[in-house]
Amino acid sequence: MIISRTPFRVSLFGGGTDLPQWYNRHGGAVIGGAIDKYCYISLRTLPPFFAHKHRIVYSNIEQVREIEEIKHPSVRACLSEMGIESGLEIHHDGDLPARSGLGSSSSFTVGLLNALHAYRGHMASKQELAEEAIRIEQDVIGENVGSQDQIWAAYGGLNRIDFQPDGAIDVTPLIIDRDRRDALQSHFVLYFTGLSRFASTIEGEKIANLDKREAQLHAMRSMVDEAAAMLSNPQRDLRDLGRLLHDGWMLKRELSANVSNTAIDELYQAALSAGALGGKLLGAGGGGFLLLFIPPERQAAVRERLKDLTAVAFRFDSGGSKIVVYEPTDFERRRRA
Repeated sequence: MIISRTPFRVSLFGGGTDLPQWYNRHGGAVIGGAIDKYCYISLRTLPPFFAHKHRIVYSNIEQVREIEEIKHPSVRACLSEMGIESGLEIHHDGDLPARSGLGSSSSFTVGLLNALHAYRGHMASKQELAEEAIRIEQDVIGENVGSQDQIWAAYGGLNRIDFQPDGAIDVTPLIIDRDRRDALQSHFVLYFTGLSRFASTIEGEKIANLDKREAQLHAMRSMVDEAAAMLSNPQRDLRDLGRLLHDGWMLKRELSANVSNTAIDELYQAALSAGALGGKLLGAGGGGFLLLFIPPERQAAVRERLKDLTAVAFRFDSGGSKIVVYEPTDFERRRRA
């Protein structure tokens, strides 16, 4: 049995500039971090006593003979790309719902790749996992996704990520002392809207609008520099970061008509009226988790105003994707040999 644990993430600034269709021309940058909510992938060799060769358990259960029959796009692509020949049983469990703006699809792909590498007796590096996941999601599966989620899933941490026009990706941890980091975390709360969506569809609309939204994307990119300066300077008031999040959310809403909707706008305005300084809908938009920046003394008032929603506190994760259980059986060793 092999189990990987891979963090979800919150993206704070610069989202949209991590789309290769954008940064290959203009460069891009984002700030955000992995959080202590996780995707777990368990994997074991499936003994050859069943009519099926592979069993995959997620929100559905698939039992198939051939990899090409697998409906889950990430599982099918990862097993095929890695040349897996032995039968496998793969289970997915997550701390938070899928399709909710937390990068869960990329966490799944990174976690599965990590488990498969361990199954093959190889300890993959963070860079290897991130680059492989980006290639599989963008080139093999052909999804409309950016390149930030895979990096936070693999690396963990609170980082600035710069995307160069030549394709190079630079990951720089944000240097923040412990007290300021704790203060930052104490201002963030996630609220689940109860709405799920398919990010690839909304991202496809953003990609189609890139040439018409250059001003917004350049402004969102400049916020990365401003936020990095705020976080690294202990003299800057953290409340300014909440107001900057608000400005970023206003720009993000202009990237596609489906980033927000009336219900989301009403929830956000209710949070602001109760004391939140800013926030954003995470991920592509359209639903999922609303990230709010709320001074601790106003959080009870916001919680009361949004009492019909589930609130989730979190802390930043520093480890990235890990193999937390590695217990290959003698049977598995023989199958791999």
